[in-house]
Amino acid sequence: MPLELDVVIADPRWEAAGIEALAERAADTTLAQLGLAAGDFEICVLACDDSRIAALNAQFRGRATPTNVLSWPSAERGAARDGDAPAAPAPGALGDIAIAHETCAREAAAAGKPLADHATHLLVHGILHLMGYDHERDRDAALMEAREARILARLGVADPYSAEGA
Repeated sequence: MPLELDVVIADPRWEAAGIEALAERAADTTLAQLGLAAGDFEICVLACDDSRIAALNAQFRGRATPTNVLSWPSAERGAARDGDAPAAPAPGALGDIAIAHETCAREAAAAGKPLADHATHLLVHGILHLMGYDHERDRDAALMEAREARILARLGVADPYSAEGA
């Protein structure tokens, strides 16, 4: 059974970038790498512009500036201790992700990366947040970055945290 993925395209540039296929591959691969059946889960992705994500960032984080990706887990899933992996989520809705085109495109260009690769990285990052991974503390960040790098390698995307991929 396939993942239930709802991609809302609020900025048509994302459609041209193939955001639906990128989100599907990122979600399927992330869940598989964590040993989870994609068909057990639901994710919603809002593919928007900087203006929309800035409004969301202001509303939910008190920061009235654009950012590359935001995530809203449907439940608290964080690990109890710094550096531990979160418990596997129960089947159902994992939450929502928003990704901003201008910021993503600007960051990709500055790093000399294809937009698709950077967007895939941000989607994997957002999905891991939905699963309870975080990067607020050093050991949590190391765990999350290692998971991202492994998942991205499966997707053929360079490790964004290595000297070659940064």
